[in-house]
Amino acid sequence: MAVKLELYRVFRTVAEKGSISAAAEALYISQSAVSQSIRQLEEQLQIRLFSRSPRGVILTREGQLLLEYVGRALSLIENGEEKLQQVRELAAGELTIGASDTVTKTYLLPKLEAFHKAYPDIRIRILNGTTKMVLDYLRAGQVDVAFASEMQDESAYAVRRCLDTHMLFVASPEYPCDFARAYSLEEMAAFPLILLERKASSRLYLERFFRERGVEIEPEIELGSHNLLISLARIGLGVACVTEEFSQSGLSRGVILPLKTDFVIPPRAVVMCTLRGVSPTAAAARFMDFVAE
Repeated sequence: MAVKLELYRVFRTVAEKGSISAAAEALYISQSAVSQSIRQLEEQLQIRLFSRSPRGVILTREGQLLLEYVGRALSLIENGEEKLQQVRELAAGELTIGASDTVTKTYLLPKLEAFHKAYPDIRIRILNGTTKMVLDYLRAGQVDVAFASEMQDESAYAVRRCLDTHMLFVASPEYPCDFARAYSLEEMAAFPLILLERKASSRLYLERFFRERGVEIEPEIELGSHNLLISLARIGLGVACVTEEFSQSGLSRGVILPLKTDFVIPPRAVVMCTLRGVSPTAAAARFMDFVAE
């Protein structure tokens, strides 16, 4: 039996006020509309809910029983509506971001700090992973926004470009190489290379670039952290391929130096992705504006 929710709202108000006129005033509707709603509810439920008294109306025993359940149900609905309003106004809610640890530390950190200061009641969660992993998180609904470098199926995502990144070969200033000359692909591949692990999108991009030009690369050391690439290059264990934009601290201090090349690796973009056709939450939409700004 379907009963309109508004009839229950009128029923509760009449029960609380004990008067048709007082309920009408509280609900901003006419007394006749209140009376009609109660009659309609009684007809649908096939039971009498109120009896008249000199002071107004009082609940029958059946009406008291119904009020216990209706009161709890409407309170839950109203609490839910209030929570939704808080979420819309960014006074509550959750934001889950998928990004690599390097992008999180070197690009997102100041934006996360500013967002948290502006909206301290939004709970922020971050799932770290490679580009493939964070896009898998996005497709599975585990994150609201993913930051990626390369996508297999761009049609599945709504994408905003954040920044371009450039790959750079670096070594310690004491490393036995000539920082003044430009190395070829073959010469660079002959160095003991320090690279990210094979599943990293930047590693796959680098290997593809070399392979398309007839050169295979075999790293001496494979790592899961961009910071470790810089650390191991700094102590002279080999030549590391790093992202220039994420290596400014070491480059500016001179603890690593760039090697010149006679080839140019095309830049890659860090992009901000959401699922196409799925509206982001209020928190996610506002955070994306923070990033875009």
